[in-house]
Amino acid sequence: MARTLFARIWDAHVVHWRDDGLCLLYVDRHYFHEGSFHAFNMLRARGLKVRRPDLSFGFGDHYAPTRARRTDAVADPEIRGIIETFEANARAAGIRAFDLADPDQGIVHVAGPELGLTQPGMTVVCGDSHTSTHGALGALAFGIGASEVAHVLATQTIWQAMPRQMRVSFTGALPAGSGAKDMALALIAAIGTGGAAGSAIEFAGPAVRALSVEARLTLCNMAIEAGARTGMVAPDEVTRAWLAGRPFTPPGWAPLASDAEAVFDAEVTLDAAAIAPMASWGTSPEEAAPLSGRVPRAEDAPDAARAAAWRHSLDYMGLSGGEAMSDIRIDRVFLGSCTNARLDDLRAAAAVLRGRRVAVPMLVSPGSSAVKRAAEAEGLDRVFADAGAAWEESGCSLCVSMNGDSVGEGQRCASTSNRNFVGRQGRGARTHLVSPASAAASALAGRLVAAEG
Repeated sequence: MARTLFARIWDAHVVHWRDDGLCLLYVDRHYFHEGSFHAFNMLRARGLKVRRPDLSFGFGDHYAPTRARRTDAVADPEIRGIIETFEANARAAGIRAFDLADPDQGIVHVAGPELGLTQPGMTVVCGDSHTSTHGALGALAFGIGASEVAHVLATQTIWQAMPRQMRVSFTGALPAGSGAKDMALALIAAIGTGGAAGSAIEFAGPAVRALSVEARLTLCNMAIEAGARTGMVAPDEVTRAWLAGRPFTPPGWAPLASDAEAVFDAEVTLDAAAIAPMASWGTSPEEAAPLSGRVPRAEDAPDAARAAAWRHSLDYMGLSGGEAMSDIRIDRVFLGSCTNARLDDLRAAAAVLRGRRVAVPMLVSPGSSAVKRAAEAEGLDRVFADAGAAWEESGCSLCVSMNGDSVGEGQRCASTSNRNFVGRQGRGARTHLVSPASAAASALAGRLVAAEG
């Protein structure tokens, strides 16, 4: 029977298939960050040890300060304690952890792939919803909860129900000025945050094939915001070339792809040529519109439930509806996160900023220490500094506001992160999701605008 890429990898990792449909899957790669202390506590309470410490890797990212690279230099005692616990748990279990001082430290969904730890055909799990990012390399990758993290640590397996499979095809070619973040926001605006609920998305089509691996990582990262369990791109020569020579990359891997006759549970097709630079206007990633358009009015919603949701979002965001997106003034800009903090993202923003000055504060946090070094070798740090932006260390930073960085109450931030939920970037903070190029252009203008094509 013809198989999808997802099904092919799933089948190869089934240890046991129960009559009720639940499968016990073998886990090739397990990542964890500072929130893993719950799982390690569970293991200690039951007297269990980590079964395969060589297959788990820790990354200090969520609480990593953007202005310190040593744990003992972290000023906040609560944050320092969380980081110390993460590092101690890894040491006690014999697990390699990339702590603040490690030259390979970074956000797990940036550093893991760039180190070659994620490979095509692998099953990859982490206690973080955006683990779907790793699917861009042709892996079956998904986020898990604290008790599941404990199960993986103890057994190197996990119980899962096979999700529905969806193919999202982007036909044509993206216009100048639009990128993977705009593709993701356009998709979510079209199908909603529940449009792919519980599904595994395979991204396909010529516009996807034309993307760099960095851009594919962005697309798969945002699959979760459409309700998907994971996102994937079939590996190709672009993937092979990107992985070659990385520290943990093995000699080779077998070709992987969905069979031409494979049948998906759902199909969605979007014309990439029609995708303009996008920005979110509300408190859900589906509440997004082209930067050249207008904020919708609640009375124009397609149904009563959506109208109520739009009213709530507009009220929180301090908008009335009907405003031109380009008239929305912002207070600050964040360039970073596991969605858009790779070298290509920094290059795109720097190209917009070069020789100009920002009108509002801008924080730039590279996705990893390696990305930071590479950017500095190209002189991108000077471009950001000369433009008036703050060039800081790697970490989740303003994406989730756990490390001391936050957006002030009532302030409006153009952000390259993945979620614009209420309070995500700080109590009362208002978030507009944008691409790196649009973030830079908005920083220059002091309002939401797209970069000039």
